Amino acid sequence: MSKLAVVEKLETMREAARMGGGAKRIAGQHAKGRLTARERLDVLLDENSFEELDMYVEHNCTEFGMEETKIPGDGVVTGSGTINGRLVFVFSQDFTVFGGSLSERHAQKICKIMDMALKVGAPVIGLNDSGGARIQEGVASLGGYAEVFQRNVLASGVVPQISLIMGPCAGGAVYSPAMTDFIFMVKDSSYMFVTGPDVVKTVTNEIVTQEELGGAVTHTTKSGVADVAFENDIEALLATRDFIDFLPASNRESAPERPTADEWDRIEESLDTLIPANANQPYDMHELIRKVVDEGDFFEVQPAHAGNILCGFGRIEGRTVGIVANQPTVLAGCLDIGASKKAGRFVRFCDAFDIPILTFVDVPGFLPGVGQEHNGIIKNGAKLLFAYAEATVPKITVITRKAYGGAYDVMASKHLRGDLNYAWPTAEIAVMGAKGAVEIIFRGKTPEEIAERTKEYEDRFANPFVAASKGFIDEVIQPHSTRRRIALGLRKLKNKALENPWKKHDNIPL
Repeated sequence: MSKLAVVEKLETMREAARMGGGAKRIAGQHAKGRLTARERLDVLLDENSFEELDMYVEHNCTEFGMEETKIPGDGVVTGSGTINGRLVFVFSQDFTVFGGSLSERHAQKICKIMDMALKVGAPVIGLNDSGGARIQEGVASLGGYAEVFQRNVLASGVVPQISLIMGPCAGGAVYSPAMTDFIFMVKDSSYMFVTGPDVVKTVTNEIVTQEELGGAVTHTTKSGVADVAFENDIEALLATRDFIDFLPASNRESAPERPTADEWDRIEESLDTLIPANANQPYDMHELIRKVVDEGDFFEVQPAHAGNILCGFGRIEGRTVGIVANQPTVLAGCLDIGASKKAGRFVRFCDAFDIPILTFVDVPGFLPGVGQEHNGIIKNGAKLLFAYAEATVPKITVITRKAYGGAYDVMASKHLRGDLNYAWPTAEIAVMGAKGAVEIIFRGKTPEEIAERTKEYEDRFANPFVAASKGFIDEVIQPHSTRRRIALGLRKLKNKALENPWKKHDNIPL
């Protein structure tokens, strides 16, 4: 074959690969309000940065007449590119080719870029849009899934892994995203479930739609499986570009620094009046977070799930911090099962990737109730406790108001190796609220005596000074200087070195 003919053949094959399942199927994808696999990569990655691998790979199936139908790329686009100039590895499933179903070769393509990402230390972003296992391939397809799962596990805590669910993701396919660090979904367009509505109806007689069973809203509110639900493909992809900017490329590198004009010692007078005079009145913890971080830029994860605790990323002096905060406007900021699991996993992610953890505490305790106890609040609450205690990254804690009982301990207290533990003058650190405590200590006394003793207890304990006198609080700080104190603290702790005892791995209370 002449050189010219080879070049022509190359262009023909490239064009065939770019067309995926053909114009009709591409139109069908657009009709559903979805971008194609390649269009998604164009939005996600920097312009002209995508370098594709395995464009010509075809399946090797000879069953059910499959040898007659071969499409280059085999239903997934894989390669690498940059996001704001930083290297990432990507795979984007192509629903126009065999419904994006996973074959042995399709899986090998995904595994190849995951192996490369691990070798060089760069994030993996997976764009999932697939009908599941390619049934014609049978167990070879299942083997392909397990090969991907194994790599998800080995990459966990080594490089960030982000999954975007941009169409169907069902059956065994759901377990790969489930093991990645963050999952973003698209409303009314993506869904995840182990068994679909038809099987559910057959087995349990429950009638449910795909959206109700495993849509973006379901998984970002009820189940907590996914982190954020976006309105459409483009919004999800652009948010991912912003999000990846907070994260390091791997556990061997520090998070990127972003220049900021926001002064490190900016005084925020309005924080002095954030805490209401009435101890039972809520306030929005978002306001404190936004007023402390650079430019008010806070990327919240799981904002619609377990709203009694807030988790997300911000920056101080241009450097990423992970933020965990009780939210008094939801369940009075109590810790419950959902909040413990959400924050526990977030803290472990930050620790794995050396991101300092900033904790704002206003917690009246663990949520009481039969449902909580029977569903395992003890083991689940211990997950958050375990995560904080295990973490060796810089930990700065600010108690704004209530810090009662075991929940005080759990929320990055000094006893769990908190590096700098501050309290506002409005902080109350005690075993429990004054009324409950007095009713136990002075059981059987008259209501008048109880009221008098309650006032005594409040005067004695409804402040940060008892804890400070024992060294459990490093300093009582003015709310307006919170940002300055945190910035100085992070500077001091930049070279913190702390190691846990050698172990193969821990046994977190799952």
